[in-house]
Amino acid sequence: MASLKQRIIDALLSRKLIEKEKLDEILAIQQAKGGSFQKILTERGLVKEADFLAAVSAGLGIPPINLGRMRLDPSLKKLISRELASQYQMVPVSCIGQTLTVAMADPLNVFALDAIGTATGLSINTLLTTSREVQEAIDQYYGMGVEETLREMAPKKEPTRDTGADGLVDDDGEALFKPMDVAPVVTYTNALVTKAVRMHASDLLIEPLAQTSRVRFRVDGLLKEGQAPPKQLHSAVVSRIKIMSELDIAENRLPQDGHFNFRVDGRLVDFRVSILPTNYGGNVCLRVLDKGEIKLNIDTLGFAARDLEQLKECAKRPHGMLLSTGPTGSGKTTTLYSLLKMVDSPTRNIVTVEDPVEFELEGINQVNAKAEIGLTFAKALRSILRQDPDIIMIGEIRDTETADMAVKSALTGHLVLSTLHTNSAAGSVVRLTNMGIEPFLINSCLMVVVGQRLVRKVCPKCREPYRLAKGVAAKLGLVDEQGEPLELVRGKGCRTCFQSGYTGREVIAETMVLTQEVRELVLQKAPEREVETMARRQGMTTLREHGIAKVKAHVTTLDEIFRTTVGEVVGT
Repeated sequence: MASLKQRIIDALLSRKLIEKEKLDEILAIQQAKGGSFQKILTERGLVKEADFLAAVSAGLGIPPINLGRMRLDPSLKKLISRELASQYQMVPVSCIGQTLTVAMADPLNVFALDAIGTATGLSINTLLTTSREVQEAIDQYYGMGVEETLREMAPKKEPTRDTGADGLVDDDGEALFKPMDVAPVVTYTNALVTKAVRMHASDLLIEPLAQTSRVRFRVDGLLKEGQAPPKQLHSAVVSRIKIMSELDIAENRLPQDGHFNFRVDGRLVDFRVSILPTNYGGNVCLRVLDKGEIKLNIDTLGFAARDLEQLKECAKRPHGMLLSTGPTGSGKTTTLYSLLKMVDSPTRNIVTVEDPVEFELEGINQVNAKAEIGLTFAKALRSILRQDPDIIMIGEIRDTETADMAVKSALTGHLVLSTLHTNSAAGSVVRLTNMGIEPFLINSCLMVVVGQRLVRKVCPKCREPYRLAKGVAAKLGLVDEQGEPLELVRGKGCRTCFQSGYTGREVIAETMVLTQEVRELVLQKAPEREVETMARRQGMTTLREHGIAKVKAHVTTLDEIFRTTVGEVVGT
């Protein structure tokens, strides 16, 4: 009898979900580097998760189930605890008579089936689902551990000033808990950072207010409020985070920065920590740096085909400057990382200077700028130029000195990639001029400028079609050849997207190539509007126009485009 893996492979080939050559390539990668066969296939975009599940179902003869569309019976939690569900990655679906039906990512795990059968005393029937859906269902069904821990943390007595509180102190540096009270604080903090990772949050904020505390998660660029600890326990949670980050728990007057690693669902996640003293206590911001969430592939970020071709062409040139612009959190660094990964090879020496280094890139020399000790971007660049680099990435051009060094580096035979905080691609030229860079120098080195934003994608699980009013659709150009409104999509909200209607984000961008006509305007120090108008005549698509195209393609919604491109005027 064929193995499970072979049955899955046969099912994939028979359904024509993947070509034999690609499959052989994936099998070779798995043999060389290890890892999950499914993960390699889905992360490379070769097979959709739903199609893979169907193939596995066919190979095993076990019916699949979509947990995202099901409402689970709360009474079944009495049969299977959260601990057991998490350990064996399963959730109870129904119980009829003496038969309990469970959904599992690995329904052939005989040890799990035996443990569940022994714990419940019931016969076990299995359904097939994905690991992601199982974890999401556990989090929604049982809660993410935060609420339960908060109930345990509720103080049953007045805070003690016993100094044996294992480092957990109040704002005055006094001990807050007795040793027996520490565990719930630790559990709550662990549950909080775990929830942030599972919600795919980029940031976790723990904020003290006058009478309460507040916890918020930044998911897909927007903040969502979570359940916060009682105000009297806020300092204990802050102290716990300081301990995890190896910071000074007794220092409550000055800001502190640190980092720690935490294992969530079998993978190690990095957290960058910033603690800021406020009137009401320590304000904590945790940046979640989950390498498993970052896909450094320039082809999958969402750039239009024409823009993508231009970016790739410029990134392969031996010298010059490429700029990525936009506000904080618009994906600039990810774009540059993806370009670096694309051009990385043993024949090229790539060096970056960042503040701080967001993600470690294998094979690339990364320098962490530290202004407090005098290691500024400009000073680091001077040293980097003595390291025989081919490609230099500067995390951000912040001042005239850094801009001058970047331009000189590009003029002396290096490819320079950097970011700039401007609202548009055309605005970057004006910004460099205002920094004191001569227009002829800008023309000599600058190749292309990318202005970008991130828009949320419509949740595939709960999307629904709709049409705009005819007049509105015509004004926005969202009509067909007969002048009828196009069918658009929006998310209703479901368990998968945490009722937001969106999951994940994608780039919208405008890519301005410095053609001869644009360069002439730069030399004349023309206003931003004139530069932009000329770039559009040369074929540049604006942010709003690219966004509207994604609305037509059912990627995102009009609300998202208007939110991220507010103030932009689409004109000729």
